[in-house]
Amino acid sequence: MSVVVRIPTPLRKLTGNQGEVREEGKTVREILDGLESHYPGIRERLTDESGELRRFINIYLNEEDIRFAEGLDTTVKAGDEVSIIPAIAGGSR
Repeated sequence: MSVVVRIPTPLRKLTGNQGEVREEGKTVREILDGLESHYPGIRERLTDESGELRRFINIYLNEEDIRFAEGLDTTVKAGDEVSIIPAIAGGSR
């Protein structure tokens, strides 16, 4: 199943400056596997050594945080949108 994956600006250097790419997979994990095969190095920025999502990375499936679903094993279907959102911190006092 083909889904649209929205790539945040800091990771676009890995996708040839593409803000959106298409990937195939049945779960978010399979989508990330596809991203890694097409854009080597992207997985290490999204997951830790154990393969789990880094705590400062949020992934949304159709605007729903996958952490409140099945995590990386959340099922996707054709036409879904996966958004990768890095957490933003900082500011002034």
